[in-house]
Amino acid sequence: MVQGASLTCLTASGNGGVYGLIIPLWRRHSKLPRKNPVASGFESQCPLHLCPQGGEQEQDASSERSENANEDILIFFFQLDLATRVQYALNVEQYDIAQQLRNKLAEVEGEVIRQQEAKRGSSSKSEAQDKAISIIRLRADLQNAIEKENYAVAAELRDQISKLEAESLAATAKALVYENAQYAFRLGQKVKHQTFGYRAVVCGMDPICCESSSWMETAHVEKLARGSSQPFYQVLVDVHEDPNLLVAYVPEENLVAPEKPDMGRFDHPYISFLFYGMDTAGDFIPIKQLREKYNKPRHEVPMDRPDDDSGGGADA
Repeated sequence: MVQGASLTCLTASGNGGVYGLIIPLWRRHSKLPRKNPVASGFESQCPLHLCPQGGEQEQDASSERSENANEDILIFFFQLDLATRVQYALNVEQYDIAQQLRNKLAEVEGEVIRQQEAKRGSSSKSEAQDKAISIIRLRADLQNAIEKENYAVAAELRDQISKLEAESLAATAKALVYENAQYAFRLGQKVKHQTFGYRAVVCGMDPICCESSSWMETAHVEKLARGSSQPFYQVLVDVHEDPNLLVAYVPEENLVAPEKPDMGRFDHPYISFLFYGMDTAGDFIPIKQLREKYNKPRHEVPMDRPDDDSGGGADA
């Protein structure tokens, strides 16, 4: 596991690195016990492009910066690191430590799953099913009340049924949006922002905007042609093009794929942890765990792609 080894080396370096950034962010969302605190001067010594919370940023491009997207990625790193530490503890026969790490990993994964279900509609499907069962019971109670001519109770039950039906319909619609989502871009694909012009790589996606109302107001989502009901992508921004942005959350209509394979250099501190490297089309190959997170198959580049694009130029 090259990916896991890289994370372990980074976190064991004593300088904190990505792990030093993950821990304080994750603790905001977790009640995990604080063991072995990471001694790091990260906050005081990190360069600007590694400090997404700090300072004044360029107004327009920074409107799509997302702390939620950034923390989502960092928590994913935390999971990878814990899994690697479990394996290392087993390799050196430290079984007690391995079990402790397994327990922590299970707790982290459980919380992440709950957050993903709430965000991505899985819980909406079960919520709709629960409400449907409640509606059936209430209708039986309503029939009972009518037969007993208890019309005041019947009126209350009708109101409850109407409210539950509306909530069930909304939950079902949300779940269907996630199940039937169609994306124009894929994990690891290089894209360009149509308005701000920076190059980026897709590292996550949602079928609709899952950000807060305040974020949507700042990003002027209501002014988009397709509004919030379109896919939104977590993208890593090339640090050479915008060193202050790091991670952005961008609507599909604001992204475009390059017309020709983009084989140019792309630098970002997260790239080596989320992707194996570039393919022959210039896009990045997501690690298995990232594909599993979004339930996406591995994208295979056709071997004859260069022939398809040979429109008459002699140079490769």
